[in-house]
Amino acid sequence: MSIPSPSAAPLRLGVIGTGAIGRDHIRRCTHALLGCTVVAVSDINPEQAADVVATQGLDAQIHSDGWALIEAADVQAVLVTSLGPSHEDYVLAAIASGKPVFCEKPLAVSADGCRRIVEAEIAHGKRLVQVGFMRPYDPGYQALKAVIDSGRIGAPLMLHCAHRNPSVPAHYTTDMAITDTLIHELDVLRWLLADDYKSVQVVFPRQSSNAQPYLRDPQVVLIETLNGTRIDVEVFVNCQYGYDIQCEVVGESGTARLPEPPQVQLRSTAQVSSVILTDWKERFMAAYDVELQAFIDGVRAGTLTGPSAWDGYAAAVAADACIVAQRSGGVVPVGLPERPCFYSR
Repeated sequence: MSIPSPSAAPLRLGVIGTGAIGRDHIRRCTHALLGCTVVAVSDINPEQAADVVATQGLDAQIHSDGWALIEAADVQAVLVTSLGPSHEDYVLAAIASGKPVFCEKPLAVSADGCRRIVEAEIAHGKRLVQVGFMRPYDPGYQALKAVIDSGRIGAPLMLHCAHRNPSVPAHYTTDMAITDTLIHELDVLRWLLADDYKSVQVVFPRQSSNAQPYLRDPQVVLIETLNGTRIDVEVFVNCQYGYDIQCEVVGESGTARLPEPPQVQLRSTAQVSSVILTDWKERFMAAYDVELQAFIDGVRAGTLTGPSAWDGYAAAVAADACIVAQRSGGVVPVGLPERPCFYSR
């Protein structure tokens, strides 16, 4: 397969899955990003795929399924934005076809599935996979990492984090607080610290009256890294007041806090106030744009640098340990193997 050089024709993308995130990625690839064009889509609901093609004004082929899209001669790279259980097979098929693939999280629904993708990519001999972890592309997290890496606050000793949602749908379950919510912290905190996890524990405070009876909310995840940094992450998905992401790093000689999203401060009716976001898409809108542009640029340049299949695997291993810890209440080791040289930082 021939990938265009940065000065050549746009990269021809195929998108598998036209639900909310797939539709949004198609919009940004069509109207916001550079160097790409969407030439093919597929979805288990053909009418939905046709609607996206029409409303976005695409000149794109609607394929009967993801397999046909991956094999299409005019598709040079693939975006997988379908339901999570389908991700593993589509990513493996893209690797087998030698086509770069951007896969929204989860890379696979199990750590074993992620491991199979890692092994297939290593056997192929070149990085083809980028996972849709967008937080490393967020300006706030990048600024926080720059402070940590500069040594201005000394070695990180502790991290205090929170991931709060105003509410969640009725089908949301206790383990989804790990696999759908905490999974972002499990990825970005490894990146912030350039460190891996040693053990996890999950504790449950008093149950919120705003949570469904079957959902244990909030919960606090306690993590120890290989270097001895201690992390606590509050996951509270029925906080009511807004979508709120917090991270404070306590170092040997100072602290650093994730900046708040820029908002206009109001002075009105004898109050000083600023708006709290309620939608995660608004909080990380810019990061989504940058991560997908990075994938497009990486494919065109011949080198992917974004979150890798190994990062997806590492997050899945930690998530599996957290789910065991939810049920046992004890400290659970995170059994991540040594990073292959293929994925050296």
